[in-house]
Amino acid sequence: MALDILVFLGSIRDSSPPRPARLGHRIAQATMRRLEASNINASLIDPLDITLPKPFKPHFSYAKGKAPQDMETLAQRIGKADGYVMVSPEYNHSMSPALADLLNHFGSSLYAYKPSAIVTYSAGQWGGTRAAVNMRTFLSELGCLPVSAMIHIPKSQEIFNEDGAYMPEVDGTRWDGYFDRTLGQLAWWAKAAQTQRNQAPDAMAEPFTKSPSQRNAP
Repeated sequence: MALDILVFLGSIRDSSPPRPARLGHRIAQATMRRLEASNINASLIDPLDITLPKPFKPHFSYAKGKAPQDMETLAQRIGKADGYVMVSPEYNHSMSPALADLLNHFGSSLYAYKPSAIVTYSAGQWGGTRAAVNMRTFLSELGCLPVSAMIHIPKSQEIFNEDGAYMPEVDGTRWDGYFDRTLGQLAWWAKAAQTQRNQAPDAMAEPFTKSPSQRNAP
């Protein structure tokens, strides 16, 4: 059975300047191309397509089946997925607030016992690497531990066009290999976790559903 991977786009910027607008959409599309080339089912999760409650209220705070439809649908998709790719720009040496906000609406029990991969980008020279450091801690706390390899894309507007395809002057073969190193790790761990999840991991560590005090030592 093909793996089911969700690609979370960590940007809600839909205007310019700065130009070009919404570089993250290009990166997400490129990532999905590489996943699909490995016969992996990849789905884009775009925060612009999802209506979340305001003020903030997480999915697990609603009575069962009473969350807004967008939240309920996404919660089911997160719970069924085999792994995740998190695509983020860098904001003040940290991950995208839009991505953090989206992910925080869902409890860690939905993400748990699955791997994730970190993809960062920028219009400048650093490729969002400083955001990736912050993302490792964040994703580990969610329970979807990031694989060791990461993807960082500097000057991404010079690498990908608006459809996520390579610019004519770009050596796509080298970039494919760079993407596949990380995404190959993700697929390996996703298959391993898929097998182990059949052994009822919640029996070893019940999900936190009542209060933060459930994390406390005795």
